[in-house]
Amino acid sequence: MVLAPQLRQSLKILQVAALDLRAVIQEELQNNPTLEESTMEDVSLQQENPDEPPAESPAPEGEKREEMDFTKDFEILTKLDEDWRDYMSQAGGAQPYNSEAAEKRQFFFDSLVSETSLQEHLMAQAGLSDGSPSVLTALRYLVGSLDDRGFLTATPADLALLSGLSLEDVQTALKVLKAFDPPGIGARNLEECLLFQLEAKGRRESVAYRMIRDHFELLTRRRIPDLARRLGASVEEVQAAIEEIGTLDPAPGRRFADDSNRVVVPDVTVEKDGDKWLVLLNDDYIPRLRISQTYRDLIAKGTLSRQERDYLRERMRSGRFLINSIAQRQQTIERITREILKVQGEFFDHGVSRLRPLTMTQIADAVGVHETTVSRAIANKYIKTPYGVFDFKYFFTPGYQAQGGDSVSNTSVKEMIDDLIAGEDKAHPLSDQEIVAKLQAKGINIARRTVAKYREELGTLPSNLRREYS
Repeated sequence: MVLAPQLRQSLKILQVAALDLRAVIQEELQNNPTLEESTMEDVSLQQENPDEPPAESPAPEGEKREEMDFTKDFEILTKLDEDWRDYMSQAGGAQPYNSEAAEKRQFFFDSLVSETSLQEHLMAQAGLSDGSPSVLTALRYLVGSLDDRGFLTATPADLALLSGLSLEDVQTALKVLKAFDPPGIGARNLEECLLFQLEAKGRRESVAYRMIRDHFELLTRRRIPDLARRLGASVEEVQAAIEEIGTLDPAPGRRFADDSNRVVVPDVTVEKDGDKWLVLLNDDYIPRLRISQTYRDLIAKGTLSRQERDYLRERMRSGRFLINSIAQRQQTIERITREILKVQGEFFDHGVSRLRPLTMTQIADAVGVHETTVSRAIANKYIKTPYGVFDFKYFFTPGYQAQGGDSVSNTSVKEMIDDLIAGEDKAHPLSDQEIVAKLQAKGINIARRTVAKYREELGTLPSNLRREYS
């Protein structure tokens, strides 16, 4: 199935976090001349007069309606959701809910939206290398020192001094790093990066390689006659070499997703105002967009050729679709947050111990979208609560049915286990089986191996290693 570019853009806008969305919007601003960012004065005036529509140049009624109406485009997205839902129901039917099935579904949806960062890609290759432990330590340090282009601008001596590692290990690790995919990783600069890529293609004796190695300054200035004379090549050979260089990647690190180790900015804040909970979307990092009045006036004058007019109308339509997609993204996130608030109300009142089991299917049914849409909408996004900032996925967890009929989430069970271990007699610590018995006394039936699994996830040692002798 092939989606139209605008629909793919809509899905991308839904998926990215607020900080990343700004970069997507800035890219569209550069590519679309009819789009512009509203000034703070424009935003203030709009807030003072929310019922007053922005001024627009007169245009034929049919043209304006076509420009503003995106119902059909969004209907296609809805139809895709419905088709996917029908396909899944026909393929396997409704599956009984259990903890293992929920974890499998969660893994599937996490896989749908996750992107590999450069650091993850390189560390996966480092795990396959045969270096000594000290070289692997140096290799991890070098991977963490790369900039967003994949370049390593510091010298091995400086890196050794900063890290406290031996210069020999750093130099060895750097050789290993430069052999990793993609070619060009670990280069000091653009010139070295391009040379590494040509070497990887077996083009060390080519005109392109010699041009970069010996006459890079002339290449950047595109002094073709001088290059031809210095290289002893024809102008045609130089032109072909420049075209070959143009196929190389000047920043191999940028083809990967951003490293996930970064400052977290909540996309939504849930806070209490008296007896009511408020859902506040974070719009601080999302530029306010509008269609440029200049281009509206230009079309209205009727002095443009048909080709120019059609181009501007297409760009204006694309810009309007972007504006609508951003608005729909915010509405979807808000609706999902409100449904989470309904289900997890006790969490927001009392904390983690009251977290309830919740699946994306439940929220999708309540919001009226497919669960893949929910998965995209919550990907890489965070919610600020009275108990801290949490990943949206934190609220989607399988659980257990207590004897009283209440549901208890896995996260709450882990906290119970943690509390039991924290309050145990250190001279006679609780075994996993004793923890099972105590949980059963609270009406929660759980297997011993599950207790052992949760204890390991909490980073807690087994009972024989927790015993303290007086």
